[in-house]
Amino acid sequence: MKHVIITTSALSLMVGGAMAENRIDTQLPSAPDLAAYGDLPVGVRTLEMVNPDQINILAIDPQVEKPAEWPRYDRPLTVEMWYPAAEGASGDTSLKAFLRDGTTEVTLQGKAHRDAAPAAAGANYPLVLISHGYPGNRFLLSHLAENLASKGYVVASIDHTDSTYRTQAAFGSTLVNRSLDQLFVLEQMAQMAAEGGEFSGLYDADNTGLIGYSMGGYGAVITAGGGVTEAAVGYGWGGPHGTLAIHQAGSDTHNNLPDPRIKTAVVFGPWGMNTGFWDAQGLAGVQIPMLFVAGSQDEVSLYEKGVRAIWENVSGVETALLTFTNGGHNSGAPMPAPEESFYFSEDKGFDISEHYSDPVWDTARMNNIAQHFVTAWLDQRLKDDKAADGYLDLVENSNEGLWSMNEDGTAKQDHSYWKGFAKGTAKGLMYEVKLPE
Repeated sequence: MKHVIITTSALSLMVGGAMAENRIDTQLPSAPDLAAYGDLPVGVRTLEMVNPDQINILAIDPQVEKPAEWPRYDRPLTVEMWYPAAEGASGDTSLKAFLRDGTTEVTLQGKAHRDAAPAAAGANYPLVLISHGYPGNRFLLSHLAENLASKGYVVASIDHTDSTYRTQAAFGSTLVNRSLDQLFVLEQMAQMAAEGGEFSGLYDADNTGLIGYSMGGYGAVITAGGGVTEAAVGYGWGGPHGTLAIHQAGSDTHNNLPDPRIKTAVVFGPWGMNTGFWDAQGLAGVQIPMLFVAGSQDEVSLYEKGVRAIWENVSGVETALLTFTNGGHNSGAPMPAPEESFYFSEDKGFDISEHYSDPVWDTARMNNIAQHFVTAWLDQRLKDDKAADGYLDLVENSNEGLWSMNEDGTAKQDHSYWKGFAKGTAKGLMYEVKLPE
């Protein structure tokens, strides 16, 4: 049964005003079926991790001779974990997060209860990792994280050091470390779910999905098996002194990188094709099914020569591309702009709310659509849920779907409207599927 939740923020969005609350759980009346929250109570907690003895990219001076030994450090990573909670869960449902300006801390409101007891061991829910953009933070896709947790997933969203709003540093660190961070967090989560671990039996790290946005999508493509080009390794503004070569297509280090515990990936606006990081040879290395999500007017990762080109060049596995027509780089992924972000930052040179919003699409609407499709994709791939199949078997152009129903509510033979969307609501979207060559 579909649950429609109209929050104060949703009402203010519908009348065009700024959001009165910073809610991440808005369900608009137009939300497709699988956007609805599940029946499970949700908990959330913060985990601190340290990846020891990593190359310190920031300590390498690209202007001087390559050092005989790479400088190394213990790399800290903060992770926010959303999970199905025990019945009767209670506790604070707010989240504290910093804005894109890196200085303003705001309160977000959702449904997850802080530090609630996890559901009983034995469920072995699928694990999902979330990787934000550059810059970003672990809360940027929080709307999706807690939504999935309510449906029987454990979600670990990563703060990538040198890549958050407060730690943003040289881009080379993000290029080299993004995929390494994803795999390190996977291993740490696996250890905590193993026998004797803090979350033993709660989730199954051998059945993991990966979600990445922008640079998180770049990292996810690498983690999935896509190797970067030789040209990308040599960029002066990239990984200093060829440190990115560990991810180069055909290298031993990259060939050994993909982890069989990761079964599928969803990437929003993945970056890199627009600057020569990918080619057909490197993308042929992708080993897992992937769902790509993009805006047709993406000015950061680009569309035809960017996200769509990545999708077209992944050749060895089944993939799909969901396109928000006229949407930009923020299509689907970021949470609604917090109220405090609606100001022009002299320091950054733009209105901070632009980091979260889109000139054409309403953010809550895009979030609901993303929740719907990601749920269907992960249910199909990680839960082997056959009921999800129909939500992904669609006419390519949503505008061309025909609504044709009998009086008793059953579909006529020529009914081709997108499943899960109410009459008149499947507009401005494309969903294309590509099978292995």
